[in-house]
Amino acid sequence: MRYGYWMPVFGGWLRNIEDEQMAATWDYVARLARRSEKIGFDLSLIAELNLNDIKGVDAPSLDAWSTSAALAAVTERLELMIAVRPTFHLPALLAKQAANIDNISGGRVSLNVVSSWWAEEAKKYGVQFDQHDDRYARTSEWLDVVDQAWKRDHFSYSGRYYSVTDLVLQPKPVAKPRPVIYAGGESEAAKELIATKCDAYVMHGDPPERIAPKIRDMAERRERKGLPPMKYGVAGYAVVRETEAAAKKEVERITDVKQNAAGYKNYEQWLANTQLEQRVSLEDYSVSNRGLRSGLVGTPQQVADRIGEFERAGVDLLLLQFSPQLEEMERFAESVIKPGAVVARA
Repeated sequence: MRYGYWMPVFGGWLRNIEDEQMAATWDYVARLARRSEKIGFDLSLIAELNLNDIKGVDAPSLDAWSTSAALAAVTERLELMIAVRPTFHLPALLAKQAANIDNISGGRVSLNVVSSWWAEEAKKYGVQFDQHDDRYARTSEWLDVVDQAWKRDHFSYSGRYYSVTDLVLQPKPVAKPRPVIYAGGESEAAKELIATKCDAYVMHGDPPERIAPKIRDMAERRERKGLPPMKYGVAGYAVVRETEAAAKKEVERITDVKQNAAGYKNYEQWLANTQLEQRVSLEDYSVSNRGLRSGLVGTPQQVADRIGEFERAGVDLLLLQFSPQLEEMERFAESVIKPGAVVARA
């Protein structure tokens, strides 16, 4: 199992708690990144939104790409999974940016390709907002251009959404054959695109028994296409305490939902513009990405046992959220990662 975490570029993950003691500042994320790679974390996902969908649109949020470039220069081994939304970036220009950051990092950049869901943000920033399946058609072309720009020069492409002529991109990325491309989605259009053109599939939080058939489905799609196996990641919100009662008490605190929170309107927009396989609850509203559904709550051994279940389901990567991030990551590393207790008891 590899351990990743969401970089708190929004100042936290809990929509109903205003101050989580992790400010959306460069100083905080730089300190967090440097510390995380020393205590056993392998990867950080840097989300891309120009507005803050957790704390409300008037709250600060850090830019994903300039933040990632700076993090590449101050870290040594942490993989930087940078989220990117095709509607906000021309593919050849994004391929150039990503290749440059990959060179700065020594080959540690990967992409998390996200088809935009937030209509209000697109309108505020003057960006085209496509309907759901149209977004995936655009993303498919976008991925073609990025992939070829990274692999060869004097490349031309003419599609419905994008065109390039005799493209030359130097320097190429350090990562070969290309930086890893992750993506997630639960609609048929999303899953078919990801199985065809990406390297790894990332999922919202769910228990292992729901994750296992999703992995089997994607593995079968890849096999039918004659493509190599994918990697699989799952989001999760982790609460580790000395006793199960203490862990449950913390969950009760963070899921005390207040529907007048500033982020609730944004959450409703996300639901309206996203195709999900199951209904979401107000508890899912409290913690982003259905993180609590992964069940990483309890004593160190209980959490380690749960991680073992995910491993047996085929999961390679956990994308974790914590609050407050630095303190809880230290606790998780000390009690779960460091002991190597991730193999569940028989």
